[in-house]
Amino acid sequence: MSMFKFWGSQEEQTQPRPEVVTSSQSWYPPSVVNSPTSSRPGTPSSTSSSSLSYQRLTEKAPSPSHVSPAEAAGVIAVLKDKSVDELRKLLADKDAYQQFFLSLDQVKIQNNLREELRRETLQLSRENLEKEPRMVELRNQCRIIRTTELAAAQERLNELERQKEETLKQYSPSSLLHRLQEAMNKTEEESENLHQQLIDREVDLGGFVEKYKKLRTTYHRRALVHLAAKTSSIG
Repeated sequence: MSMFKFWGSQEEQTQPRPEVVTSSQSWYPPSVVNSPTSSRPGTPSSTSSSSLSYQRLTEKAPSPSHVSPAEAAGVIAVLKDKSVDELRKLLADKDAYQQFFLSLDQVKIQNNLREELRRETLQLSRENLEKEPRMVELRNQCRIIRTTELAAAQERLNELERQKEETLKQYSPSSLLHRLQEAMNKTEEESENLHQQLIDREVDLGGFVEKYKKLRTTYHRRALVHLAAKTSSIG
């Protein structure tokens, strides 16, 4: 222990201690957490210093979140072969730590993926910008169709809708019954006029019988149809 303290005191005189970084301001990644002590053989003092460096590195690093065992093992494999001085430099020198961090395979893979996504996004943006003139042209065509052809088609559609309503109204059951009743009344009136002509001797008996028979036959046929239609609608 005295050897460790003496070595540590000399180290502190020649090299300043790194400033302690709080967890909220830490720039260490989760992958350096829980790193094992160095497996490099050495003297007891170097072994204790290496353990102390790992302990400081572990204490300063933030809690890991969603770090897989494979990723942690990869970082540990890189750190375990580093000397005490190299570990202290990583703790004290932010640029050295950043360079080490960017050299990790996991970080390289993430950076490559990010760069690939950036290139694909830029390519899609260029393609969208190239399609913009065509989109403007189609938008103008739609505006022209909406203001000219669509208006004429809408007017024609309204006219056809009106004709359809009139046709349905004309051939509705109530309308057909009404027209049939009017035809019956007209036939009845013609029959009465023909009978009056016979009384006034404006027509002979042979002509009267033939015409009157046709009129009454037509009247009774219409009357039967009218009665059947009313019965069917009521039922």
